Amino acid sequence: MTELAYTGETMGEEGNHLLDLTESHLDIGMRGVPVGTCRTSFVTPGEGVHYCGYPIKELAAMQPEDVVYLLHNKELPTPEQSVAFRKDLERRAVMPGDLGPVFSALPRDGHPMDWLAIGIQTLGMWDCKNDWKEDALNLVARMPRMMGLLFRYRENRVEGIPDDDTSLSMVERFTNTLDLDVDQEKLNRVLAVYLVLHMDHGGGNLSTFVGKAVASGHATLYSAMAGSMNALSGPLHGRANQSCLEFVLRVGTSDPVKVEKFVREELEAGRPVFGFGHAVLRTEDPRAAAQFALGEQLCPDDENFKIIRTLREVAPRVLAENPKISNPNANVDIASGALLHHVGLKNPSYYTTFFGWARVAGIGAQIYDERVVMRNGKGVPIYRPKYIAREQVLRHVE
Repeated sequence: MTELAYTGETMGEEGNHLLDLTESHLDIGMRGVPVGTCRTSFVTPGEGVHYCGYPIKELAAMQPEDVVYLLHNKELPTPEQSVAFRKDLERRAVMPGDLGPVFSALPRDGHPMDWLAIGIQTLGMWDCKNDWKEDALNLVARMPRMMGLLFRYRENRVEGIPDDDTSLSMVERFTNTLDLDVDQEKLNRVLAVYLVLHMDHGGGNLSTFVGKAVASGHATLYSAMAGSMNALSGPLHGRANQSCLEFVLRVGTSDPVKVEKFVREELEAGRPVFGFGHAVLRTEDPRAAAQFALGEQLCPDDENFKIIRTLREVAPRVLAENPKISNPNANVDIASGALLHHVGLKNPSYYTTFFGWARVAGIGAQIYDERVVMRNGKGVPIYRPKYIAREQVLRHVE
């Protein structure tokens, strides 16, 4: 492959090595090209995502507030620190304005992720401290109420919205605002696990990278986070969890023979089999395993859960027949939709907003690190990757 002008010492997934930039590195979305370091999380082929060194399987049962503390402070809180942090979030949670008129003016057929980005941008226009950590934690504290209001106004349930009890947990503040006639204990438990599993995933995923790139131009934390949510909304990134439940509903049966037939027909038609595969992992995603374990406790006889249980057995075997597929195993998206559906959140178009809600914690912590901590406090410069004129590349090849 033709070498280009740059050779540099770098760190890749296999360790230190010399990276020779060639034409093969161009026009591939910077995939695998190192651009920075990350203090909050990393992903390994065997254990998946780690938050501040802790494998996700060790954190899955923790309360979201404690994991937010971990991402921002790089250590788990003591019991006393946990109580103090919850009090701090309670103080920050008071909404700086009324989102009702804003949400009332939005088209109800607009995607919920567009509403979420607008809600975040609105919060920033009302109350931006221009302090990276203050703004990041204020947004974390205000997300539950905003999420609940987003649901209520989209569903035209604007009468009798409960007051925001800021003394409740993050999840309880959302479900209190949402006020659905469902099993609240199950709903809260599924959402708590979901938030923890989705809070961070290294520095190079699209939504995180976009947020950090926007912040590198010294836009506000809220503008950067709105950009992150827009990046997350695409079907190749966060909206995959919506697509996954839609896929499961299309399967429609938990019979292994019929499920295998369905999977093979999808592959033959050139359509994706949602909920399987991962760019780094070479085993089943521990986040998927945690959600399957939760489902076995909460809803083992739910029809959608039975379908994904069968898919978990059948799809990897079928996908593994293709030698080009390096990881045919279940990923985080396979189980989340079935669990959310079981506890009363039936509309999959909302699922990516939960992903966005969770990711606000990790992206906010990473933006703080890049703006305030990196390079001995100078921060990472404005992002500006080099693009080479195509004519130059062609001349070089000749």
